Amino acid sequence: MAGEDTTSAQLSAPPRSPLPPQDCTPQALRRIGDEVVAATLQLGLPHWFWPEGVALTGMTEFASVCGKPFPDEVSRWFEQFATRGLLPDHINDVAPGTAAVRGVAAGAGIDAGVLERLYNWLTTSPAATRDADGTWEHWPGGVWADTVYMAGLFVGELGILWERADLVELFGRQLMLHLKRLQHPTSGLCAHGSHRGETIWCHWGRANAWIALAGVEYLQLARTAGLAELDVTAQVRAALTRQLLALLDHQPQQGVWSVLVDDQVENAGIIETSAAAGIGAAMIRAGTLVPELPVAVGAAGELAVRGALAYVDDGILTRVSAGTVLQLVPFGYSVIRDDRPQLYGQGLMLQGISALLHRVDPVGPGV
Repeated sequence: MAGEDTTSAQLSAPPRSPLPPQDCTPQALRRIGDEVVAATLQLGLPHWFWPEGVALTGMTEFASVCGKPFPDEVSRWFEQFATRGLLPDHINDVAPGTAAVRGVAAGAGIDAGVLERLYNWLTTSPAATRDADGTWEHWPGGVWADTVYMAGLFVGELGILWERADLVELFGRQLMLHLKRLQHPTSGLCAHGSHRGETIWCHWGRANAWIALAGVEYLQLARTAGLAELDVTAQVRAALTRQLLALLDHQPQQGVWSVLVDDQVENAGIIETSAAAGIGAAMIRAGTLVPELPVAVGAAGELAVRGALAYVDDGILTRVSAGTVLQLVPFGYSVIRDDRPQLYGQGLMLQGISALLHRVDPVGPGV
């Protein structure tokens, strides 16, 4: 359209080359992952907040793939909040609950009462609003992609811990409600969110990462819970397939998508590394959960993670966009700062490393 501002895109630094495959051996990936964990802890995790939740989930995922015990640092983090009686005031702040579920399941000394409190808040608090279809809202009148990952994964993993298949199914149904709003009917890509009930068709990279990761997590949990034959599981599988194939079609040569994955003119070349790490992890993991996917999707996932790894400097994933409010026009995504470390970027990088490590070393350490 007339009046487009392309200056941010024109001034964006050229992309780095992906980390070469020979630098992604199991030993190298474990070393890099350890560096990312150490840098994350050095940044501090000061709040009960969604960025901390994503970081903690990534740390537990990496430890599990490496065959390590549940991280002591994560257990100690929950100890800090055990006596404060903290409850979220926003649905995304349920996100630390996923790591709490994993810690309780591992017998890591985490207070199981926190799970009850988070679940009760999610199901009874007036602040946890829903739209007319029952979709969890980011705030009244808006459905955002990140919510289904922050709250949905907690509910799904809680269903496994509590042996409640209905909670796993709820995760899948919320995912499909979000996709009904946010997955473009033609392209298959996902939007960041809706505003006052209207979807804003800006295909933000990290939104696609949240949705894709939620998809593979649900399919894994559904398999564990014996829900693989449910209609909603088939729907998630089909929607995830459409999304990943669309992302494959839009992936650039260096593996890391622009901040809007379909390269709107005002954003083309402004890369976003946390999205690549998360999407890459989902692409890799989807190979065992959706066998009909072409092998090119898994290869694209590996390229995306290697592309993001090229931006890890001293354990910090760089070029991660700051926490981003829904933008009503594409230009808004071209001016989000990306010059600071972000805890959710660290967590998504650990998801990418974990998925790639499992891909190159499926039998794990010491076997």
